[in-house]
Amino acid sequence: MTWRFVLTGGLGLAAVFLVIAGGWIVSLPSASSAGALQPIPGEETRATVEALKPPKRVRPVIAVVGINDGTEITDYLMPYGILRRANVADVVALATQPGPMVLYPALKVEPQATIADFDAQHPEGADYVIVPAMVREDDPAALRWIRSQAEKGAMIIGVCVGAKVVAATGLLDGRKATTHWYSLEAMLKEHPSIRHVADRRFLVDGRVATTTGISASMPMSLTLIEAIAGREKAQAVATDLGVANWDARHDSGAFTFTRPFALTAIGNSLAFWNRETLGIELSQGVDEVSLALVADAWSRTYRSRVTTFAASADAVESRNGIRIIPDKVSASMTRVPAAPLSRKPAETLDDTLKVIADRYRENTADFVAMQLEYRRRVTPQ
Repeated sequence: MTWRFVLTGGLGLAAVFLVIAGGWIVSLPSASSAGALQPIPGEETRATVEALKPPKRVRPVIAVVGINDGTEITDYLMPYGILRRANVADVVALATQPGPMVLYPALKVEPQATIADFDAQHPEGADYVIVPAMVREDDPAALRWIRSQAEKGAMIIGVCVGAKVVAATGLLDGRKATTHWYSLEAMLKEHPSIRHVADRRFLVDGRVATTTGISASMPMSLTLIEAIAGREKAQAVATDLGVANWDARHDSGAFTFTRPFALTAIGNSLAFWNRETLGIELSQGVDEVSLALVADAWSRTYRSRVTTFAASADAVESRNGIRIIPDKVSASMTRVPAAPLSRKPAETLDDTLKVIADRYRENTADFVAMQLEYRRRVTPQ
């Protein structure tokens, strides 16, 4: 009798859960309220560029900081790679502690220095500190260091959910800000004095800047290059990246929790028997921006996980000096399909989303793009 009671009770609870979950899914909007991108007034764009001018040095020092046990891959590698390729500043990739840094949802790297090393070399502080999303938004070492850099006059730039890390320092109190659409409500609940501004990919308020989703670090980085070295230099880098426009225009209404988003997450998660492990072979000089975008996108399908491999366990140095530690020592493995790491980074992302759509259907490509807060550029057939 006992096992029948337990079984019946368990089935009852499951039925109640399904009813509640079904009601929640039905309550979600069937689509986002996407609209046309509205142009940014020229005066606002000029004011943003002016606000981002180097505060200290003619050739600025830019620190990209993360925590060792979990920092978002594209938030960390994209600004680093773009700013290094521009060669308009001294850019260094930092960690709070010695040792390797785990990037999520994929990759492991060797940071170039610790925050203590940086402080010894630059006691006057950085010109800019770029703060990615981290697995812990209240890491004491990271928060102390970010505050200390702000006190020394650095511009603090929170990328994506890195805005929540910046908010935890108190530097966003009473300021205009934005963040990834999924984390916006939580950030405003925890820090109610922050004034959210919709329809902007990035914002600057005083000596603090924030961006929306993961992909927004590309236009933010280009705007920073423009502030440091002028429009012509930013245009040259944008062309190299495959970017046509990098202003702050954004359609916040296009990014929200919808029924298709929830159903894709649930459906892909439940298809555990059909999940793949896909490999990216590391090679010397790999473009860290393209690598981050490919690894990030495929790791967010809920149908695949990405691992890196190389012929030896030695770290492989990227185009701009990041040492990447392979996950596996192997001559070959099932590879990420058609990973175009030699293409321009913006083209790499579009191509990757297209291949994801071909492999797992359009809804999964849309699901990934929504997580990246990126409007897909779909080429007509």
